[in-house]
Amino acid sequence: MPQSDDDLQDNPPPDQPPSDELVLAAIERAARHRARDTPAVPIWAIAEHLGLPRRSSRARAIRSQLQRMETAGDLQCMRRRGVLTWALTSSGSTRLAASRLAGQVQALPESPQHLAWRRARTAAACEMERFAHNLRNDLEEALGLLDDAVPSAHSDAWLELGERLHRDARRLASASYCLYEWREPQDNSADIDDRSEPGDERLDPAERARARARRVGRRNVHLWEEGRPGPIG
Repeated sequence: MPQSDDDLQDNPPPDQPPSDELVLAAIERAARHRARDTPAVPIWAIAEHLGLPRRSSRARAIRSQLQRMETAGDLQCMRRRGVLTWALTSSGSTRLAASRLAGQVQALPESPQHLAWRRARTAAACEMERFAHNLRNDLEEALGLLDDAVPSAHSDAWLELGERLHRDARRLASASYCLYEWREPQDNSADIDDRSEPGDERLDPAERARARARRVGRRNVHLWEEGRPGPIG
């Protein structure tokens, strides 16, 4: 069920080691939220869905629990591209379903994909005004160069301003998307940005490809940092 921003805080590490049932639930959700063709997930993904920092001692301690559950027949371990991954067996799925019916599975922490959405939305709300102010300054500078350039401004001035216009327009577009257009993810499916929008089907294939290329990175708030180049549309 969706939760409001006010109801959520970043996942604190749990006080007690997770139960086997909670580990099964975490693996099931992690597999559902990964855009892969396999239900097997690496240990860092399991830790994230349990609310454990990837490199914490608590996350590393999960490995022995996973090995014990594999021996018990609840999990299957396999190696994928050199990385150990884990998946529920039919026995593990049956155990999880029975535990849920009995009310023995506590709620998982906020999912990583919901946490990413919430953090991006909060960051966008904080930064929208600044990004708009920066872009407005860029546009005023461009108008000033057009009005006052006698002779014409040096080409370097236009090239430098063009870079800033591109960066600041992309920042504002990304923040606007995160705040107003990125729908709150649900736990029943993976939240993957396929970079499509309503109306794309009316575009010709070439223009549709260009539009989707421009949308690359629109959820990536790390690209808002100074000195970080954004995708080129």
